[in-house]
Amino acid sequence: MSEPDDLLSDAEREALATVTAPAAEPQKVLIVDDNLVAREALASYLKGKGIKCVTAENAERALACLKGERKIGVLITDLRMGPVDGLELIRRIRESENAALPIIIVSGDADVPDAIAAMHLSVVDFLLKPIDLDKLVGLVRKELGLG
Repeated sequence: MSEPDDLLSDAEREALATVTAPAAEPQKVLIVDDNLVAREALASYLKGKGIKCVTAENAERALACLKGERKIGVLITDLRMGPVDGLELIRRIRESENAALPIIIVSGDADVPDAIAAMHLSVVDFLLKPIDLDKLVGLVRKELGLG
């Protein structure tokens, strides 16, 4: 029995090698924080690192964005938001069609039970504010497959 490579002539192999698939549109990061300054500052920083971002000011807007925007590859959320907090947002995502979405929590006001609850919801990481921006960029790049 011949090998699968034997099915193609050398000319066909060369022709296939020159064909490239169109580049996939880069995935985006959804940043959820009820603090406008924090949300926009983080989006601006990530955009400066070549990472596309969209933002939402609360859990409801984030869920709507996830339904309408198919290119979200990572979610970064604050914990303390109202009326739906970050942990409830993550619970809702984990019960949705986006259940496998990588999620990173950033919080300036968290305690051990919050961190434990977050880890039970399979988050990528839990970063305390002030955020180690290099670590955050590394996590986002890894989750988006950017190296």
